[in-house]
Amino acid sequence: MKTINYKLMGERIRRQRELLGLTREQLAEKLEVSAKFCSDIELGVKGMSMTTLARMSDVLCMNVDFMLFGEQEEKSDLDTLISLFRHCPEEHRTNFLKIAGAFTDSVAE
Repeated sequence: MKTINYKLMGERIRRQRELLGLTREQLAEKLEVSAKFCSDIELGVKGMSMTTLARMSDVLCMNVDFMLFGEQEEKSDLDTLISLFRHCPEEHRTNFLKIAGAFTDSVAE
């Protein structure tokens, strides 16, 4: 039977949160928990309920198996880009795409 290493789980969560540019406070707000609770999860001090786990998976765009056990390959660059786009506010997505397009145009020349 698999066991959860809460410290490693917390490290994976923290890395993904930072990759998405979220503060602990922003993550806590999205999860409807306290920032202290998020900190405790990231430090491996506490686990979380199934409801919080499901929300965490959705908010951080992380596979639950990877979050809990680290047994899935980390996200590809494309998956990360998609996650960043998903978390971009709707009113700024056009600018996000323009910036990405301008960047690829500039490096293609």
